Amino acid sequence: MTPRKPERLPLASLLALATAAFITILTEALPAGLLPQMAQGLAVSEAWVGQTVTFYAIGSLVAAIPLTAATQGMRRRPLLLSALAGFAIANTVTTFSGSYPLTMVARFLAGVSAGLLWALLAGYAARMVPDHQKGRAIAIAMVGTPLALSLGVPAGTFLGQLVGWRMCFGLMSVLALLLMLWVRVQVPDFAGQPAGKRLSLGAVFVMAGVRPVLFVVLAFVLAHNILYTYIAPFLAAAGMAERTDVILLVFGVASLLGIWIVGVLIDRHLRALTLTSTLLFGLSALALGVAGDRPIVVYTAVAVWGLAFGGAATLFQTAIAKTAGEAADVAQSMLVTAWNLAIAGGGILGGLLLESLGVAAFSPTLLLLLTATLIVAWAARQQGFRAMPC
Repeated sequence: MTPRKPERLPLASLLALATAAFITILTEALPAGLLPQMAQGLAVSEAWVGQTVTFYAIGSLVAAIPLTAATQGMRRRPLLLSALAGFAIANTVTTFSGSYPLTMVARFLAGVSAGLLWALLAGYAARMVPDHQKGRAIAIAMVGTPLALSLGVPAGTFLGQLVGWRMCFGLMSVLALLLMLWVRVQVPDFAGQPAGKRLSLGAVFVMAGVRPVLFVVLAFVLAHNILYTYIAPFLAAAGMAERTDVILLVFGVASLLGIWIVGVLIDRHLRALTLTSTLLFGLSALALGVAGDRPIVVYTAVAVWGLAFGGAATLFQTAIAKTAGEAADVAQSMLVTAWNLAIAGGGILGGLLLESLGVAAFSPTLLLLLTATLIVAWAARQQGFRAMPC
């Protein structure tokens, strides 16, 4: 009997989705690297410019679930193109705006586009391939995230110093327009959900396995953002403040390795990878708490942390896509909301810990969150984080 040839992944289409993820993350994070230039250009303080990231997150937070629910019946490619058009418009307005309020409106619009796009990406990638390739397809679609964080933001910061911050956002608009052409030519279209098959938000939320996945997302990403948001004061306490850029580079490179490993193994080992990532992150938090004043420990722990976090988005999105089935887009919108709540919560909780107890409180807090993550992921063996069939 002739062995069946392995089915080829639609790489051109999946890489278009990865580029969309790249644009989404870079649009969100770029102001962090351009604070002084943007503050001067908009005649406000750096703290006020920092709120451009907050408004972006708020846009994603408030829009993901209602927009996804309202557009269940729409064809997928026009919806994806609409989200990309939102980025093109928002970044163009940011490029030319001399008004701080107008810039904030544009950032909110970009966040709304991001909320819709994140809810679409995993389900879109999964619909392009057979069931046994869904995890790998989602991994490829998500590769734009670590690339944006590890390479895009540093490159954008450097470019902003050379040609100005407005040019950076202008180039983002051009990239979004080129991607719209790529999507129109290369990415297949899919029908929306028929009216009779659409599930309400409540029905999706109570599906077996959905709530454990959402809890794991919230706890894991909250732990990550407490440490990532306040990595500078943590390193300052260890006498390594001047190494912050190198530490973040180590984290970014390790994240790329993490998403590659997850992409190779996820279709057979989703459960094991989720548990391993949580354990590795926990070990990193423990090492930083016990010996966070030793440079070799810090570098090693940050690398392990990056390895654990790199594939997390892929793991969680694959888990909820598998669990929710035809309601994957609605479930993904809930995941996007939980993720953004964790981002906001990381900033708030981390700030409270820093002010009241100092960076020494980070490690035990992370360990508590990651222990809860591990318990819930372990218990969700039947639905949520179940083993993939061979």
